[in-house]
Amino acid sequence: MKDGSAFLNDNAQRIAEGMIRDAERLRILVSRGSSGECLIDAGAKAEGGIEAGLRMAEAAMGGLGTVSLRLDRVLPKWPLAIEVRSSQPVLACLGAQYAGWNLSSENYFAMGSGPARALARVEPLYETLPYRDSASAAVLVLETAEPPPPTLVAKVAQATGLPQESLTFLFAPTQSLAGTVQIVARVLEVALHKANDLKFPLENIVEGIGASPLPAPHPDFLVAMGRTNDAIIYGGLVQLFVRGTAKDALALAEKLPSSASRDHGRPFAEIFTAFKGDFYAIDPLLFSPAEVIVTAFETGDTFRAGGRDLKMLEQSLG
Repeated sequence: MKDGSAFLNDNAQRIAEGMIRDAERLRILVSRGSSGECLIDAGAKAEGGIEAGLRMAEAAMGGLGTVSLRLDRVLPKWPLAIEVRSSQPVLACLGAQYAGWNLSSENYFAMGSGPARALARVEPLYETLPYRDSASAAVLVLETAEPPPPTLVAKVAQATGLPQESLTFLFAPTQSLAGTVQIVARVLEVALHKANDLKFPLENIVEGIGASPLPAPHPDFLVAMGRTNDAIIYGGLVQLFVRGTAKDALALAEKLPSSASRDHGRPFAEIFTAFKGDFYAIDPLLFSPAEVIVTAFETGDTFRAGGRDLKMLEQSLG
């Protein structure tokens, strides 16, 4: 199935082409790799910036989300917030943005996100998504300071069924400003992913909007990673509009906040260290926004749960 309004890779390719045209203004570097792939450095050797991160995030969502910067006066110490909204949140967040493609080659490792995943369909998640993309070019976003090596480019080309010169890789490390923006812009995506883990019917989620404070980047990877995760876990706010009964909407609202996790209550960097750097040992239910609002629009009922934790944000974001 391919929704006529939802050509994930085609949309992302247009965003990437716009970034290339605006490379100087965005302070990004554009080049071609040894296999002909397009490389867009948004924060490794390039300085990058907030606008580059916003466009990275929209490309990661396959063009089905709007990502913007706004002022949030509720959190006076962190007045800048990243806001994400989508009228096709399942496709935008799970079909494209989720960093679910484990990519490794020799000493190189990165988690791939973006609409190229919808062509490769190598993840179990796609067993629950009926959408199938077809495109002559593909876009992949990598949270890393290094461009992919030729062996990994070849792996992506084989999985997507495209020539290597038709691939575009957008990359920026966590420690960069663009990297920080595109990670915090996953505030809506983590809510969708957790809803899926909770077995809420994805076809019943029809609209989503989220916001999270934008922390300052930090040169230390562990600190930077902790800040971006804590911005969502302790400062993220998401509203979902769902079909179905008020009872189902209430149940989702009660289980969706990060406070429902056993690992909630400590800075993420501390949790990560305690589990010896093993992401998979951390309770997956922790990766969700601090506060959620679920509206059952067929009945007119709205339910709220969780809450933003200023004390934890103070401890982590500085």
